[in-house]
Amino acid sequence: MNTRHSGIGMTSQRTRLRMIERLREQGIRDEAVLAAMFEVPRHLFVDEALASRAYDDVSLPINFNQTISRPYIVARMIEVLRAGKPLGRVLEIGTGCGYQAAVLAQVAKEVYTVERVQPLYERARRQLRDLKLRNVSVRHADGSIGLPELAPFDGIIMACAAPALSSALREQLAVGGRMALPVGTQEQQLYLVERDAGGFRESTLEPVKFVPLLMGKQ
Repeated sequence: MNTRHSGIGMTSQRTRLRMIERLREQGIRDEAVLAAMFEVPRHLFVDEALASRAYDDVSLPINFNQTISRPYIVARMIEVLRAGKPLGRVLEIGTGCGYQAAVLAQVAKEVYTVERVQPLYERARRQLRDLKLRNVSVRHADGSIGLPELAPFDGIIMACAAPALSSALREQLAVGGRMALPVGTQEQQLYLVERDAGGFRESTLEPVKFVPLLMGKQ
């Protein structure tokens, strides 16, 4: 067995269990999300030099001025997206290193994830392929416009902060769908957008801190 995959020392199952216990203490209640967080080896998505901190509740750098979100935020956003129900087709904006997409793959039927920075896209695609996650499709594209050709989505999740709620992304939500995204520049809030037959409902959940949404590809 690949010891880097199975985990030794600071990346062991015991370390992952401590992370799950901490997530419970922080208020995460969705057992499917907790199981997904335990299943995905977060240490594989960070540089080996940072592997000892992989299961701490901190964001970590992944180069190109991007970060891997802290475990609580990943769990919280996916819990908000699920709302206790199975997820069908999900769109993620901002693949980064691919960690959140890997967790989403445990609880959604299909995951489409978009990354604008080519080296991050290539790294995430390779890592997700190595983990044999066949229900994830990684795209190198400008995520700010979503993937209209594949809409509608049951869930949309953003790993970067938009200055305002995106009407383009909102329109790609299926009826009954939910979108979780950080909004704001200096001060950011986690927003939930829900779509039903009557239209859209928006609510703010809690303060967050994300890298900004950027336009175009590089």
